[in-house]
Amino acid sequence: MNLISRYIIRQMAVMAVYALLAFLALYSFFEILYETGNLGKGSYGIWEMLGYTALKMPARAYELMPLAVLIGGLVSLSQLAAGSELTVIKASGMSTKKLLLILSQFGFIFAIATVALGEWVAPTLSQKAENIKAAAINGKISTGNTGLWLKEKNSIINVREMLPDHTLLGIKIWARNDKNELAEAVEADSAVLSSDGSWQLKNIRRSTLGEDKVEVSIAAEENWPISVKRNLMDVLLVKPDQMSVGELTTYIRHLQNNSQNTQIYAIAWWRKLVYPVAAWVMALVAFAFTPQTTRHGNMGLKLFGGICLGLLFHFAGRLFGFTSQLYGVPPFLAGALPTIAFALLAVWLIRKQEKR
Repeated sequence: MNLISRYIIRQMAVMAVYALLAFLALYSFFEILYETGNLGKGSYGIWEMLGYTALKMPARAYELMPLAVLIGGLVSLSQLAAGSELTVIKASGMSTKKLLLILSQFGFIFAIATVALGEWVAPTLSQKAENIKAAAINGKISTGNTGLWLKEKNSIINVREMLPDHTLLGIKIWARNDKNELAEAVEADSAVLSSDGSWQLKNIRRSTLGEDKVEVSIAAEENWPISVKRNLMDVLLVKPDQMSVGELTTYIRHLQNNSQNTQIYAIAWWRKLVYPVAAWVMALVAFAFTPQTTRHGNMGLKLFGGICLGLLFHFAGRLFGFTSQLYGVPPFLAGALPTIAFALLAVWLIRKQEKR
C-alpha cells in the first residue's frame, strides 16, 4: 500500500468513525429519552438506565456501520474533490480501477469490524442489557444461561426456554412449606400459557418429600395456577437481532425440530450473512456520488443525495424485512435484496460516471 492509498483510506476512515460516533450519540440520546418512562419501576434507576444504554451501543454501531461508511466516504471524497486533490491524484496516473480498489480496502476494513460486532460483541452485550433491565424492573426474576428464574409465593421456578408461540420448555418448580423447608420438586417437559394466566404443564414428574420418604408420581398433563403475568415471560424470547449467525443456525434447527415458524429467524440469518458486505457496497456508493471535480454538478446536492440514499438503505432494509414476513417473501431475498440492489446501483452510477 503506497502513500496515496494510506492517505485516502485514513481520511475516509476518520470521517466514518466521526459519523458513527455522531449517530451513536444521537441514538443514545433518544434511547435515554425513551427509557426515562421506565425509571422508578422496581429498582430501575438512572445508573441502570445508563448501563442499559451503554450495553446497547455495540448493537447500534453494528446497525449503523454501513451508513457511517457511506457518509464518511462521501464527506472525505468530497473534501478531496473540493481541494482538487482528487484531480491531482488521477492526473498522477491513478486510474479509476485503482481508486475503486482503495475504496474496496476501506470498505473491507469496516466489513471486518461489522462482522466482529455482529458475531461476538453486540449479541452478548445486548442480551446482558435486556437481562439487567428485566431483573431491575421486575425484581423477582433473574435470567442467565440456565433460563429464567422467578419467585412466586412459596415456589421458586426455573424455565429454560420459551418458543415463539409462547410454549415453555424445561420447567422446574421447587415448593416450600410454611417452615420454609423444601416440600415438593416438580419437573415438566413443557407448558402452555393459558388465557387466565395458569400454566398447562405436560409430562410432569413430581417428587413429594415426606417425613421419612419421597413419593414420586408421574402425570401426563396438569393445570398449575400461577399469577405471573404473561408479558413477564417475554424476556425468554430470543430476539433474532441479538444472535450471531452460528446461534441463529442452531436456533433455526431447534425451532424446526419443534415445528415452529422460522421465517423471521431465517430472514435474520441471511441479513446477518450479507450485512457486512453492505459496508463494502456503501464505499462504492460513496464514490459513485462524489463529483470527480468541482465542475461536475452541485457538490452539496450530490452529498445530500448520497446521505439520503444511505438513510433509505438503513430504514428500508428493516422495513422490507417486516413486510416480507407478511407476504411470504423467500428469506434470501428478504435479507439480501437491499444490499444487492444498492450494489447494482453503485456499479451503474460508476459506469455512467466513467462515460462522461
